[in-house]
Amino acid sequence: MLSIIQAAGWPIWPLLLCSVLALAIIIERGVNLQTKKIAPSDLLEDVLEQIQSRPLSINEIENLKTQSFLGQLIVEGLALQKNPHDTNFERTLAFQLESKGKEIAAQLEKNLSALATLASASPLLGLLGTVIGMIEIFASQSTSGSQPADLGLGISMALYNTAMGLVIAIPALIAWRTFRSKVDGLMVQLEVASERLLLARLHIESSN
Repeated sequence: MLSIIQAAGWPIWPLLLCSVLALAIIIERGVNLQTKKIAPSDLLEDVLEQIQSRPLSINEIENLKTQSFLGQLIVEGLALQKNPHDTNFERTLAFQLESKGKEIAAQLEKNLSALATLASASPLLGLLGTVIGMIEIFASQSTSGSQPADLGLGISMALYNTAMGLVIAIPALIAWRTFRSKVDGLMVQLEVASERLLLARLHIESSN
């Protein structure tokens, strides 16, 4: 590995930094985008069934907040108290849930733009290394004639940087597409849960 870095020259160092950043983002998103941390199955059903008989305790509310993003959304939907003189309760509750949903969406999409940027920039950095390697070849020929060692050094720099850029870009792009698809699916689940929570809350208020 060290010999490859030496042969690739200084242009490979930005690529190595990109690889470290991309790997860190992939690990972080892979850990934090687990379904059980976002929208656990049956959580909404359990809460809706429970609030039919009694309100949630303070401890249960705190557990919901820390359990998952869906739990935070549920707490947001249950926290608003209806004012007897408020004729726009439904609109206020829907707006509150929508605002919380946007906040959650921003957290789910955290670092995805950076990962997409790394996937796009890595081939360009590899191309930059290739161009620099070609410049090294022409420069060595113009100053000292055609020297096999200098020629080989320039070709190595060009090819290693091109390959390194692609090695970083391809997994980063696949990971970004995978995470993007997962976030979209999770957001659909949260939107459906938000609509169900809104209807359930309105039903409870109309029954009281």
